[in-house]
Amino acid sequence: MSNPLRIPRSKAVFAVLGSALVAAIAIAQQPMRLPQASPGAVVKQTIGLNDVTITYSRPGVKGRKIWGGLVPYGTVWRTGANSATTIQFTEDVLVEGQPLAAGTYSLHTIPGEKEWTLILNKDANQWGSYSYDPAKDALRVKVTPVAGGPEEWMQFRFEDPTVNSARAVLVWENLQVPFTVKNQTDTNVRAVAMLRESVAKAKPGDWQTYYRAGNYLTQNRLYLDDAGAWLDKAIAISPTPQTHYAKARFLDVQGKTAEAIGELDRALAAATPTTPAPLVEEIRNVKKTWSEKKS
Repeated sequence: MSNPLRIPRSKAVFAVLGSALVAAIAIAQQPMRLPQASPGAVVKQTIGLNDVTITYSRPGVKGRKIWGGLVPYGTVWRTGANSATTIQFTEDVLVEGQPLAAGTYSLHTIPGEKEWTLILNKDANQWGSYSYDPAKDALRVKVTPVAGGPEEWMQFRFEDPTVNSARAVLVWENLQVPFTVKNQTDTNVRAVAMLRESVAKAKPGDWQTYYRAGNYLTQNRLYLDDAGAWLDKAIAISPTPQTHYAKARFLDVQGKTAEAIGELDRALAAATPTTPAPLVEEIRNVKKTWSEKKS
């Protein structure tokens, strides 16, 4: 009696061959990824609450004359290799003092011997600068190149970051081209507003909110009266080594070294067997340093 579920051998063979053919076609259609002569790179810098990301490819000097040679003066350049370099801002910024909305832009330049033009263009998906359209420019500023290097592989880097600004620098061969990026809204103003809101909404027993808020104001030398009051509130709720240590740092910022050392003593007295040993050791070392400063 024949099995109605049995597939004839010829049909089974064709089914296997068909599956193999489909798989081979799928593999053939996948783009082949090969190493690039100018490898891709990404550099990211957080400025306060703003993430600034530059995505680019890194050409090499390879014995060539770069400025005024491979990269001619007076011509729009992709500022890298392969696809046009892009720069992304998660918040509104000032680039060299000029306002720019948050977003992703292609970054082009017009190199010159003594002055460059930095261009941020709204079309972020371009191959090189071949389809560059000046009508889509979001911003153009003049920047000044300075001597540097030698640097074989082109790179971008960020220097001197603060809570509100940083300097982005293009570096290649014997040249550096810096430009400043600054947040349009002062980061500390926003941070303090968020801290005040969180403190106003803090629930009974929530010492962490007062601790974090007081710590931030202390570290940034802001509204120290509020910082002291919030740290006192944190200690009243939870008199731990962490909260006393934070109050000690607050007092030291105000130049009240003797009172700060007394707060360190309270921090050490509040330690328990579960207190992290590195924290206890740090408090002891700080007490020693401050005691020497006091004497």
